Amino acid sequence: MVRVVLVHPQIPPNTGNIARTCAATRTELHLVGPLGFELSDRYLKRAGLDYWPYVSLHYHDSLNQFKQVYQQLGGRWIGFSARGKCSYVKFEFQNNDWLLFGSETTGLPSPVLNACDAVVYIPMSQPGVRSLNLSVSAAIGLLEARRQLGYLE
Repeated sequence: MVRVVLVHPQIPPNTGNIARTCAATRTELHLVGPLGFELSDRYLKRAGLDYWPYVSLHYHDSLNQFKQVYQQLGGRWIGFSARGKCSYVKFEFQNNDWLLFGSETTGLPSPVLNACDAVVYIPMSQPGVRSLNLSVSAAIGLLEARRQLGYLE
């Protein structure tokens, strides 16, 4: 099953909203530290509402710790970035993909982007708009992957 990975997220409500999306879709959520907040943050909990018991949440202290888990489970790293080479709608997702999203302020770090099997982007019609909100981007990417894989019926 596709997994969502947030690398160094900074804003608690974004992560809480993504957790709700993951709970609703039974998607694992992996958080890679350092985080810009504490997991006990009230804004994080508030954004996730009472869905936290339904979130398959995995916390990794560092990128190296996350890589160890990834290497055991396999799959592909699919980075989402404005610097992507392929639109997410033209990309063919696979069941074991890890969808990686970077922090709200800096995106995915270059070493992560370079380690990705593919880097995709979400097209913007307005040239002056660089990106969407992190929680919106994660929902768009996850739901497209699930649509392609036949999990939306």
